[in-house]
Amino acid sequence: MRLFREKEWLFSLLVISLVLWLIFLGNSPLRDWDEGTVAQVAREIWRAPLGSMHWLFPTLGGEPYHNKPPLMHLLIAWTYSIGGVNEWTTRLPSAVLTALGVPLLYLVGCLLFKESLSALFAALVYLTMLPVVRHGRLAMLDGTTITFFLLLLFCLLKARQNRQYALGVGFCLGLIALTKGMIVLPLGAIACLFLIADRQFALLKSPYLLVGMFLGNAPAIAWFAAQWQHYGENFLQVNFQAQTFDRLTQSVEGHSGPLWYYLIELIKYSFPWLLFFPGGFYLAWKKRHTTWGSLIIIGTIVYLVTISLMRTKLPWYIMPVYPFLALAIGAKLSEIWQYGHFKVRILTIFLAIISIAGLGGCVYFFIKKEPILIVMSIVLAISMGIAAWLVKQRDRNFIPVLFSGMYLVLALLMSSQSWIWELNEAFPVKPVAELIRANVSPGTQIYTSFAYGRPSLDFYSDCKVTAATVPILQKMLSNKSYLLLDNKALEQINLTGSKILGAANGFTLISKN
Repeated sequence: MRLFREKEWLFSLLVISLVLWLIFLGNSPLRDWDEGTVAQVAREIWRAPLGSMHWLFPTLGGEPYHNKPPLMHLLIAWTYSIGGVNEWTTRLPSAVLTALGVPLLYLVGCLLFKESLSALFAALVYLTMLPVVRHGRLAMLDGTTITFFLLLLFCLLKARQNRQYALGVGFCLGLIALTKGMIVLPLGAIACLFLIADRQFALLKSPYLLVGMFLGNAPAIAWFAAQWQHYGENFLQVNFQAQTFDRLTQSVEGHSGPLWYYLIELIKYSFPWLLFFPGGFYLAWKKRHTTWGSLIIIGTIVYLVTISLMRTKLPWYIMPVYPFLALAIGAKLSEIWQYGHFKVRILTIFLAIISIAGLGGCVYFFIKKEPILIVMSIVLAISMGIAAWLVKQRDRNFIPVLFSGMYLVLALLMSSQSWIWELNEAFPVKPVAELIRANVSPGTQIYTSFAYGRPSLDFYSDCKVTAATVPILQKMLSNKSYLLLDNKALEQINLTGSKILGAANGFTLISKN
């Protein structure tokens, strides 16, 4: 009977996670920076002649692409071959693979907790975390990396009863390495420390684990070796030095932050579940000699300390910590459900504050004339208000109200065109890209007066658009290059003998007559 219920929950989690990750997936343009870059690399793989080695040696704008291994880019290129080049096919592989992490976390939780309630709550928390859903829907590498890591943990836990599952550990590490390169080191270290803390020393000597490590990592090692053999020291300097180890010791491209940067990220985007994390982490600490307690303690501390000490700070670096948070919160919610132990006053106050914030959001989005977001704010206010009232009544049913409310809120947000709010940081690229495509041949070099280059503009225009200063722009015009100028630069440049090809969104495309 229990096995049947677990299968029911597993199937239900799969369905509701796929719905949340796939609804209106293509309703917004691609985002700078990762999405535009990943999409362009994938399109160049897709366009490459059949039988070429482009899949092994990917390029970006015709130049060697050394940033990340090409597993995700290959998957996107495959979806391009089936459904064409668009936002939906670009995001589909990452969205599906990230959504699979929800039922996988449930399976991991069942093995950790030896009961399904904590596992179910952990999976539902993971399902309704805004950063997990939002970044998982983007054409990025983080959600997929987490899913492969959860599969690794599943194989480790199953290997305690059946050693053959240890084969999967090496293959998962290989998949992580082929997806996001050197992040395999901290995640592999967490898995190894967990095995030692759990006293699974026999598993470390298992021939299945050793064979799996060799066979599973062989493709990743072969790929890195092929790049080194083909490109030489340049690949090592870019992939290992500039894109990996430099991020530990210096602020790459100005992405810096204080030591507590990721704690602020958690506070900003993890409510209401963050309210239960201190209690869940304390519970894990008390149970640190258990399998689930040791995994939560090791995973949370090792990963958070690692990324906090890195000099380069980016919001999505924190993503792999969310499964550990979800497990801790799931354990705490299970304890509340079974024993009713929770701090009524604190929870009531915070949930009421979130409810009031929902009402404020309703007013704000009414002014902005965003009907979907108005409904979202109303749902947030009502669900948090009901949850606060149930907490005050000491009614454990506030937990399913929180789950259902957060799921509806996220579903409404993903149905709007506001779930990628970074698109508002600069001009919309699609109208400008249409102007370029209508007047310029694909692959043409264009120079722009905009402050920085935008990978999404490169992708949509199918050209390389490079930022330059006014003196360089004047020189490039003399050399018969195409210029994309804003109104201020247009007034500063001598356009004698030039031809205006068109304008869009405050930018004018010109060329030498």
